[in-house]
Amino acid sequence: MSLYDVGRGLFRVYFKIFNRVTVIGEENIPTDKGILLCSNHINNLDPPLVGAMCSRQVRFMAKSELFNIPVLGKLIYNVGAFPVKRGMSDKQALRSGIGILKNGEVVGLFPEGTRSKTGQLGDGLSGAGFFALRPEVRVVPCAIMGSYKPFGKLKIIYGKPVDLSPLREEQGAAKKATQAIMQEIQQLIDANR
Repeated sequence: MSLYDVGRGLFRVYFKIFNRVTVIGEENIPTDKGILLCSNHINNLDPPLVGAMCSRQVRFMAKSELFNIPVLGKLIYNVGAFPVKRGMSDKQALRSGIGILKNGEVVGLFPEGTRSKTGQLGDGLSGAGFFALRPEVRVVPCAIMGSYKPFGKLKIIYGKPVDLSPLREEQGAAKKATQAIMQEIQQLIDANR
């Protein structure tokens, strides 16, 4: 049993007990092919929640500063996260993500790039669209709703995969793909209030 499996099991129990988490749409996660799992970002605990409730291992893109924190950096690296330098075009992060997706694995992204301070969905960054337009990728939108307070209620909703192939040949396709992903996440939020 891997460190990821142990962590997923512990977090799954934690979220079910302390946040009475409900999972909706788990059947929308394909079991084959690379998946780009794109979620809104409301709390530091979003990555463990998304990872714990997904049936497949999720490899998160995480801000590079986290990898410099003793213990935490080593831990997140050992559960499959990979670093991205925020505020610039990070070619190494893009190559890592593409490699993971080509291997048929799941990359977890928070397209907003940072947590929402208001709880409202913000604008997405074009990096999500860059990954989403790869031919070997299925994009699954995800919405997190509720409260992480002890004994609050949380919901995680996985939407149906989004077909972005018509955008591949368009100018400014990455930005348009990101906007389409953000619209799907917003629709999940609106439909599950």
